[in-house]
Amino acid sequence: MRLLRLFLCILLTGSVKARDYTFDGSMPEPVLRSYLSRAMTQMYLLTGQGNLEDNIRMMKSTGVKFAGRAVHNWGREQGGESSMPKKLERAKADAAKIHAADPEIILQACIFEIVSSDINKLAVPAWVFEELGLPVEARNFRYDDIAYENGGGRNQWGKDTCIPDVSRPETRLWFHYLAASYIDIGCEAIHFGQAELMNRNDKELVHWSSVLEHARAHAKTHARRHFVLCDAHVPSGGLVKNGKLLYDFHSFPLRIEEVPERPREGQLRVGFVDSIYGRSKGGITPSGWKCEHLPYLVELDNYGSSKQPGKAGQGVNWVWGWDEITWFSQQTEEARNAWLQYAWKWVSTTDAEGYLEMPGGRCLAGAPDKKWWYYVNRKSDATPEGYGQEDTIREIWAGDR
Repeated sequence: MRLLRLFLCILLTGSVKARDYTFDGSMPEPVLRSYLSRAMTQMYLLTGQGNLEDNIRMMKSTGVKFAGRAVHNWGREQGGESSMPKKLERAKADAAKIHAADPEIILQACIFEIVSSDINKLAVPAWVFEELGLPVEARNFRYDDIAYENGGGRNQWGKDTCIPDVSRPETRLWFHYLAASYIDIGCEAIHFGQAELMNRNDKELVHWSSVLEHARAHAKTHARRHFVLCDAHVPSGGLVKNGKLLYDFHSFPLRIEEVPERPREGQLRVGFVDSIYGRSKGGITPSGWKCEHLPYLVELDNYGSSKQPGKAGQGVNWVWGWDEITWFSQQTEEARNAWLQYAWKWVSTTDAEGYLEMPGGRCLAGAPDKKWWYYVNRKSDATPEGYGQEDTIREIWAGDR
């Protein structure tokens, strides 16, 4: 389908239209597709993971325009050096350096399906109450008022953590603090994690809609280009309220199926477990254009290792006992390069709405060599543990015209 569109473009105009990364206040469909076609996961890019200068060099060399998971929090909201105020201060400075190198790059922050009791130590800024139209109080955030009242999701991610209930006012207060803070430091995209874990008391999507509306209202006056791009992992295929899509695009893990007869190999297949291929829901987007199926990203996800990493048959979400990015890291360099070429071609030819988010930087779990981070960068003094896929990604994208 994508090749057919390209052929028609050439036939009608006599040329291939250059990708457009221009937007202000909203995002037209061609611009969204341009960004999704040049997306790369760069976990903790803005908070000191890896060598920033080498990462900027790599992103400019490959052509990255969308840097996913560049800053986020996973518990420990007020835990020393990882506390939110310190994290935001560091991220703002690093975001400015990246935008000085390429003003078009979109940096993505994340609001995940976790809150820890550390939140009780963090004061609620007055502006958060004001932007939500609430009376200003001098108090801290309240962990117990964010968790599901029936106890569901308590200690889900470790002791004194919970899955937030988006129907509760305190959750929405916390989410707006995060969203607005990330926008203020220069992020123009927010990933809302496993949104469907947080809306068990919000089946009509009233509260999720409110969270997104307030984030977008803040972006109108505070974002670099007066717009914030929102997405979430959506196993249902998407969240739609009265024909209107809640998110600007969808995202999901690749869902790699292990091939038992070929040791450590993995493949992609439509219909494998809850994979999103062919299932992204459509409607009217937040920017106002209509679609039958919303464009989406698929990524090499991280979620830990099984009890027997390296072995087949550990469960459908494990790839030879590992999560997706760790499995990928355990291939030879030649195999990693070949698999990226395979995955890019498979996704683009299987579903015209799908785009592969390339792996750039991501945490590992259960790797036999004890390495705990995947870097796409070529190996160098700046990135001595680089896995070396940046040249392959540049070649893939160079051939995608």
